[in-house]
Amino acid sequence: MGRKIALDVGDRTIGVAVSDPLGVTAQGITTIERVGIRKDAGKVMDYIREYDCDTVVIGLPRMLDGSDSPQTEKVYEFKRMLENKMRSSGMAQVKTELWDERFTTVIAERVLIEADVSRRKRKDVIDKQAAVIILQSYLDSLS
Repeated sequence: MGRKIALDVGDRTIGVAVSDPLGVTAQGITTIERVGIRKDAGKVMDYIREYDCDTVVIGLPRMLDGSDSPQTEKVYEFKRMLENKMRSSGMAQVKTELWDERFTTVIAERVLIEADVSRRKRKDVIDKQAAVIILQSYLDSLS
């Protein structure tokens, strides 16, 4: 079993987290500054290769009632771009999964507030922390 990588895809940044080799815990690794969908997908692929991941878990932002939000379509578009780039790069065996992330940013913010992280620093790490929460809830669902 390979590692899992999780993405919290936003308009300005993409939070990235990976699992440990056993798939038990999630660690935040970086926040990618967005420059364009193709380049962003390429950068994500670099991390997939670096950490030898077999699954990409992409947080799907929905409205509280479960319906799609304006951001949902952007995430679908990013997933399609990533899958196409992986196929054309010989990485077709890497699975992509969408994961409901309705409360992850709220939870991430609460975790950081409780850890007494300053507001400015929170802004810098919130997406990475959200990716950790997405991945951890995905990993927990597997066991």
